[in-house]
Amino acid sequence: MSALIFVTGASGFLGSHVVLQLLAKGYRVRAAARGAKADHLKSSYATYGDRFETVKITDISHDQFPEALVGVDAVIHLASPLPGRAEPAALLAAAVEGTLNVMVQAEKAGVKRMVVTSSIATVMNPKESYTDQDWSPVTREIALTGGNEMVTYGASKKFAEIALWEWADKHPHVEVTTLNPPFFYGPFTSHFPLPAPDFGALSTDALFYNLLFPDGVFPSKTRYIDVRDVAQAHVRALNSRPTAEVGRKRIPLSSPSGWPFQQTLDFLAAQRPALKDRLITATPVAQPFDVLPIDLGRVELVLGMKVADFHTTEQTTLDTVDALLEAENRWRSAGHAIKTPPTF
Repeated sequence: MSALIFVTGASGFLGSHVVLQLLAKGYRVRAAARGAKADHLKSSYATYGDRFETVKITDISHDQFPEALVGVDAVIHLASPLPGRAEPAALLAAAVEGTLNVMVQAEKAGVKRMVVTSSIATVMNPKESYTDQDWSPVTREIALTGGNEMVTYGASKKFAEIALWEWADKHPHVEVTTLNPPFFYGPFTSHFPLPAPDFGALSTDALFYNLLFPDGVFPSKTRYIDVRDVAQAHVRALNSRPTAEVGRKRIPLSSPSGWPFQQTLDFLAAQRPALKDRLITATPVAQPFDVLPIDLGRVELVLGMKVADFHTTEQTTLDTVDALLEAENRWRSAGHAIKTPPTF
C-alpha cells in the first residue's frame, strides 16, 4: 500500500497544489481542515476514492487528534495564521503552538518524517545573505509593537521555525525539513474554489494581481517562486537525503530566474495586449537583485530538484495572469465588483 501523508492547510492556494502532486505521485492523502473547508475537500477529491480522506480539526494549535495520525507515514504541515487575522501576540502564539502541536502528536504516533512550510522572511537579514545559516534579526518586541503586519507575520514564521528546530534537536530520530520560499505566484487548481473575491485566500497571488490595476501597488520584492515548484519541493522532501548526510534540512528556495517589474509589464503588454491599458501605472523601484541568491546546489543535493525542474518566469507570469483573469470573469458574472486588491 502506498504511503499515507497527513497534510495541514490542504484547502489553501499552496495546499491544493501539494495535495494534487501527492495524489499524482501515488501517495494517499489525509487532509486536515476546519468545518466547511473539510466538507469541500471531501467532495472535491471524491474521484480519488479511498486515496483521499479528510479530518476535521477546529484548532490546530490545541486540539488533540491522535486518531487522525494513525497509520500516517509523513506529515506536511502547511497551515499557518495569515497576517492581519489576529492581534500580534495571538498570531505569534498560534504559529508556534500550531507547529509544535502537530509535530509532538505526530511523533507520538510514530511518524518519523516531517516537512514544514516556513518562509524566506525567517532568513532575510541586512547582509542580504540567504543561506540555511541566516536568520532574520526581527525581535519579538518589534513584532508586537512595530505596527507592521508583514513584519509580525515574518516574526511568527521565524519563532515557529526556531521552536521547531529546538524540538527537532531533541528528537533526532525524526527527519525534519523546512522549506523557506519567497512570494509565490501561479495558477489555481480546480480544487481551489474562488466563487467571490477573497484576497486573503489568493495568498501572494494578490500581490501579482495588483499589477493588473492602474492604481495598483508593486510587491516589495521582485524575487519569487512558482507555487507549483514550492509544492514540488514539499513532495520531494518526503524522500530527501537524511540529515546525517546533509545536515539540518533548512532549505531557502526561490526561482532560478526572474526579471525587473518593468520587464514583467512589457511582457504582459506584448503577450496579452488586451491588458495593456489596465496595467499598473506606478514607476517600479529598482531592486538590488531580481533573482534571490540562494544555493541551488544545496536544493539539488537535499531535494534532488534541479534548475530544469523549475517553471520559467515566462510560464509563471502567463499562467498567473490567465488564472486571475479567469477568476475575475467568474466574479464579474456572479455580480461582484472588481476592485484593486489590498497589499499586505
